[in-house]
Amino acid sequence: MADAQAGGAPVRSAILVGYGAMGRYVHEALRADAARLAIRCIVVQPGQAAALRALPGMAAQVVESVDDAPQADFALECAGHGAVTEAVPRLLRRGMDAIVASVGALGLPDVPQMLERAAQDGGAQLTLVPGAVAGIDALAAARQQGLDAVSYTGRKPPSGWLGTPAEQRVDLASLAGPATIFEGSAREAAALYPKNANVAAMVGLAGIGLDRTRVTLVADPGVSRNTHAIVASGAFGDLLIETAGKTLPDNPKTSMLAALSIVRAVRNRVAPIVI
Repeated sequence: MADAQAGGAPVRSAILVGYGAMGRYVHEALRADAARLAIRCIVVQPGQAAALRALPGMAAQVVESVDDAPQADFALECAGHGAVTEAVPRLLRRGMDAIVASVGALGLPDVPQMLERAAQDGGAQLTLVPGAVAGIDALAAARQQGLDAVSYTGRKPPSGWLGTPAEQRVDLASLAGPATIFEGSAREAAALYPKNANVAAMVGLAGIGLDRTRVTLVADPGVSRNTHAIVASGAFGDLLIETAGKTLPDNPKTSMLAALSIVRAVRNRVAPIVI
């Protein structure tokens, strides 16, 4: 785990699970934190390790299973729902805290309970990051006194919905105006749109619950950014928050703010002052 650093705080170590567009972005961003953090190991899909090891400047150990990863202070998940249900529980049982990006996986049956048991067994903590949407801190605070209603609307350009069930609902290539591609609960949205609806799951988990949070997803050729709107009411008053974020250069389905949310969560673990 933590390595000694001459004249200062120890260097914390981390395992990065996943090296797609988000994993690469997070890894590159955290290079600036080398004085406080070392990405000790990167876990990738079978067959991908050799190519990653060959990249110039790759200092981290690269493995194809979390069981082959060394012990570290904590882990970062940037690999999708499968990693949350398979890799993350094994890391938690080993006593490693885990920061999870693919929050939508917690909408699957029994997954929250499984992760909680794994964390308890290992004496570890699981952190869910807000991802691409603002206001999760306020929503979670409002929940303490009780919420009456929470709704979330996600709006993306048609290209952001390629490879999802939206293709069976509308012709994404020829849309002339906004088209609603989904209406239902946050749990249903997370299950049907796992690569696009992590925000819906996060809103549900932070607020009134996955089944009571109402979600609308829209394909809109008139927007160039992914937009997220939360409307909530309760004993605290009323909340309206809208975020219009740019996507990662390598993946139009992933908001840059989602990757930055992981970066912030990591820096909060190693910083002397946390906001």
